[in-house]
Amino acid sequence: MTNHSNTKPPVWFWIISVIALIWNAMGVMQYLAQAYSTDSFKEQYTAEQLEMISNAPAWATAAFALAVFGGLLGSLFLLLRKKTAYIFFLISLVAVIVQLYHNFVVVDSMEIMGSIAAVMSGIIVGAAILLLWYSKYAIKKGWIK
Repeated sequence: MTNHSNTKPPVWFWIISVIALIWNAMGVMQYLAQAYSTDSFKEQYTAEQLEMISNAPAWATAAFALAVFGGLLGSLFLLLRKKTAYIFFLISLVAVIVQLYHNFVVVDSMEIMGSIAAVMSGIIVGAAILLLWYSKYAIKKGWIK
């Protein structure tokens, strides 16, 4: 087994980590805008869409919070080169899946939100899977410990 404890990550490690941080910070901002029902948040949606969002059960809202804050913490730990990043990205991915269950099984978000719901959901779950894989890869390479 190779000792990677002093392995310096390549430049693209830092680029991906910063992009991950920005991506997840945008998710946190979206969550906070929804939680505080800001004017800018409400302007993005129709009355029917806002009703669906406001009627979401607590477990779906909690999943949203875990997804975005888990991703943000995972990104911060990635930048700090800590293995804990993997755990937070795993929590984030599981929470994203719970959110998807709510959005596509409990309610028909495609009918209310349109095809953008599927597109954004695909991007979000794809990003969550990639960040989980990337953190595992960084551990294997010894970039994070």
